[in-house]
Amino acid sequence: MTGKAVFLDRDGTLMPDVGYPDDPESVELLPGVVEGLHACRYAGFRLAIISNQSGVGRGYFGPDTVAAVHQRLLDLLQAGGVSIDDSQYCLHAPEDRCTCRKPSPVMIQRSAAHLGIELAASFMIGDKPSDVEAGRRAGCHSILFAPGMDRVAEPGAAEFVADSWDAIADFIRATGAVRGHA
Repeated sequence: MTGKAVFLDRDGTLMPDVGYPDDPESVELLPGVVEGLHACRYAGFRLAIISNQSGVGRGYFGPDTVAAVHQRLLDLLQAGGVSIDDSQYCLHAPEDRCTCRKPSPVMIQRSAAHLGIELAASFMIGDKPSDVEAGRRAGCHSILFAPGMDRVAEPGAAEFVADSWDAIADFIRATGAVRGHA
């Protein structure tokens, strides 16, 4: 495996976290997402969405709703010139105790196998500790996306806490170059 990827949480990272998104027409991108993902692509990274969507397991809506929201997100990204290489969703509720729900690394590992990705050269970006933990367990670099918050990375947690997509892109470029992966 020689490729590298940026694995992306969806809600709160690419689009606003509204709880259980069920209306595709209300989907919008967070500021800087398109530019940040272009920078990741330019640095040679593939892009994959890794997302827990427990609204299905909780009975709030069905898999078709998740698919419709996902398609709207892909359409918005595509309009900005960004394509996503892979997407992995866990539809289970936390009490289902499945093997795929983050903080498990299973979805990241599946995506990496599908895309031919070297996990040690890759990044996981998300707005929750479970995203960071999934990335860490998979062997990726981890970034906590925390716009507007003064969070400090704790030992064993995220390598970097970013308050913007500009900061994420800068960290990925710098880290990749330092480690010889750019």
